[in-house]
Amino acid sequence: MSDDDRHPLADLDETVHQRARLGILAVLVEHEEADFTRLKRALGLTDGNLGRHLEVLVDAGHVELRKGSDGRRARTWARITPQGERALAAEVDLLRRLLRLSDPPHTAEPPHACQGEPR
Repeated sequence: MSDDDRHPLADLDETVHQRARLGILAVLVEHEEADFTRLKRALGLTDGNLGRHLEVLVDAGHVELRKGSDGRRARTWARITPQGERALAAEVDLLRRLLRLSDPPHTAEPPHACQGEPR
């Protein structure tokens, strides 16, 4: 099968495409950095879910974590890496291609334009 025959779905990156991980990357590209609590609330994830998805993204090189304190308690901040930005951009481009495939072909005359009086 040539590359021209491959359906765009074959190129989805499972690391990025999973809903929670896609959400994490989207939040992080919008906000330079986000703490664990902000990500958890924004995405409706549990501590365990968020921790596991961050671990996958860190292992893939898409996210970096920074641990620190706000004076009262320990906190963890996440930041998207340049590699993560590229992976997210590639996924968005692929999703755009899929959307274009799902658009009906454009015809010269829309279907409703033929609804005149019968001959």
